[in-house]
Amino acid sequence: MTTDKFKKYRRTAVSELRSYEPGEDLTGISISDVDRAEGSPKPGDMIGRNPKNHSDQWLVAERYFKENLEEITE
Repeated sequence: MTTDKFKKYRRTAVSELRSYEPGEDLTGISISDVDRAEGSPKPGDMIGRNPKNHSDQWLVAERYFKENLEEITE
């Protein structure tokens, strides 16, 4: 796969996330092979969900979370 086909996009919606709790049941939560290879799930990781379909959940690695997301405190 060539990277020249990739374009940059900015999110226009709010993300819903919560902290991963070590030892929790992750049935139904998607974890990428790359994140697993990096040792996830681990403390500091987050669990994201689709605000329109709460059963659609995935792991967000701590590093990605810290570099790309910030809490809304309205």
